[in-house]
Amino acid sequence: MTATIDHRSTATVPAPARPAPPRISRPRPTGSRVSSPRTTRTQGGRPIHVATPQLELSTKPAALVLRTARLSGPLFRDEAAELTGLSISTVNRQVGTLLKAGLLRERADLAPAGAIGRPRLPFELNVADYLTLGIHIGFKVTSITTHDLLHRVVGAIQIPTPVAESPEQTLTAIGDSARRFLGRWNNRRILWAGVAVGGRVASGGFVDHPRLGWTNAPVGRIIAESVGLPVSVASHVEAMAAAELVVNPGTVTDDDSQRASFLYFYAREMVGIAFSVDGTVHTPAAGPPVIGHFPAAGTTLLDPNRTGRLEPAVSDTGVVEAAQSLNLPVEDVDGVIALARAGDPTAQALLEERAEVLGRTVALIADIFNPDHVILGGQAFTDYPSTLPAVAAAIRGTSVVANRDVRVSHSGASVQQQAAGAVSLDAVYSDPIAALAATE
Repeated sequence: MTATIDHRSTATVPAPARPAPPRISRPRPTGSRVSSPRTTRTQGGRPIHVATPQLELSTKPAALVLRTARLSGPLFRDEAAELTGLSISTVNRQVGTLLKAGLLRERADLAPAGAIGRPRLPFELNVADYLTLGIHIGFKVTSITTHDLLHRVVGAIQIPTPVAESPEQTLTAIGDSARRFLGRWNNRRILWAGVAVGGRVASGGFVDHPRLGWTNAPVGRIIAESVGLPVSVASHVEAMAAAELVVNPGTVTDDDSQRASFLYFYAREMVGIAFSVDGTVHTPAAGPPVIGHFPAAGTTLLDPNRTGRLEPAVSDTGVVEAAQSLNLPVEDVDGVIALARAGDPTAQALLEERAEVLGRTVALIADIFNPDHVILGGQAFTDYPSTLPAVAAAIRGTSVVANRDVRVSHSGASVQQQAAGAVSLDAVYSDPIAALAATE
């Protein structure tokens, strides 16, 4: 869910009890993705799958029907045909297959009085039997979550990202924590695992993460071996953009969703961007764009070491270092925010300057991509919303585009969880029958 940046109130407007179901758009296939999982074997000889996530609105008939059920269910088959643009015979076949697989369930209690035959039985997503596992590996904190097929967080824990001599040891420790966490849901079938992580993700789930000192770290293989599930691995900012696009498409797209584009700008301990167009989060072959080195001109309180670079200036660590250089009694960014909320003028000025620097950077990057929408995500924007007017003012004062549509994600502190969930559900949402086959 998103809201426009100029809204000063943080209150949300309740949605109607039964909104009009959205039409499911069918974006053009890009043909640039590797959809089949890479199959290897564990040390015990058991096959594992490490997949490249699609991060898109799939055009496969089964995926279209599943998405319709997720967004608009319970509904009838003729309604699904109208919303997806598929023929009624195709919808009947897909619904039958998805019912047999257990991903959909019928609601006989909602059938019209006197209705005869299964086509008059409404269907909906089955949220009772299946879960996925999401893991977001951050520079300091790792989140481990379970999600139902609606992408709702069913359970969550956070652990400090383990510090070890090698990435393999760190990943093994994370995998062990995830496996123990999954023990809470012995009565549910866990379909897939998804890992969202900073840095560059190569095919097969290998990750280069300069901040963690990782080069070609086998993230996919080790997590798959640890939890015994197929695994998808994605760059975390692209995963956050996918959560906005795939999970809640109506919040970031126009009526004809494949024609809309949006720029996702993330800031917390790291800064990064992702771009979505034609219903797909773009994944450059060379990895996600790197913007941490961008100039952070015009700082007076931030960047006490005068690096002149964006990430050292606006990251959580950078803000804390600046606060400590100004003799504020803080140990982390939460302490800076607490002081600002209590009325400390230095803390407030520090966070205002961070907002201005971020706003100028957002404007410059948005002018390059010129998207239909800009989505701001990450705790640098959401943990202290009092600075959002400063972000908006900096964007307006820098961008050559008047009245650019800029929105703030309402994911808030759960943005990392939402990203991991989007990756964990990607295979099911993209090709549900193939995803289930890979788990057998």
